[in-house]
Amino acid sequence: MTDLQSDDLRNAIQFHGHLCPGLSLGFRVAKAALRELNAARPQDEELVCIVENDSCAADAIQFITGCTFGKGNLIFRDYGKHVYTFFNRRTGQGIRISEDYRGFKGDERFPALKKRQEAGKDVSAEMQAYKMEKAATILHADEKEIMTITPIASDPPREARVRGSVRCAICGEKFMESRGRVKNGKIVCISCFEKG
Repeated sequence: MTDLQSDDLRNAIQFHGHLCPGLSLGFRVAKAALRELNAARPQDEELVCIVENDSCAADAIQFITGCTFGKGNLIFRDYGKHVYTFFNRRTGQGIRISEDYRGFKGDERFPALKKRQEAGKDVSAEMQAYKMEKAATILHADEKEIMTITPIASDPPREARVRGSVRCAICGEKFMESRGRVKNGKIVCISCFEKG
């Protein structure tokens, strides 16, 4: 259960821009991961997270855990699953957290609201109320009702590597050398390589 007035939650909401079910889930996942791995928000890459979706949950995970794309310790795998794998590089521990909330199964309100919305009706107030109810339910639910936490015994991904830059022979923009492609005998960036 989460205190809706906690500074961490308020700050995560401010970072993301609003409270929603996805942010609520990510907040709960991030807090569980830090607790299970006995970790604090790292300054560098001590903690690493693999997210399997690009939902609002990823923002809460970034904010609470300190895992970010820029530091190279937030890795995105586009599987469309609410699954989050965390590693504590200092201890060697790893966990996999999967969302497993079934409390809204059979709730026909959302499909009905979407149908009315698609028909041109203004359901914004009702949709907002529904989302706030769902977010609050996720924040207040017993952890075992919303997620499954499984220890894993694999090595964490390697730390981010700083690579040199090269200039594309076509567009002239610099890019990471490891992402270069050869086109007509010249080193080019991926976007120029993929153009016809």
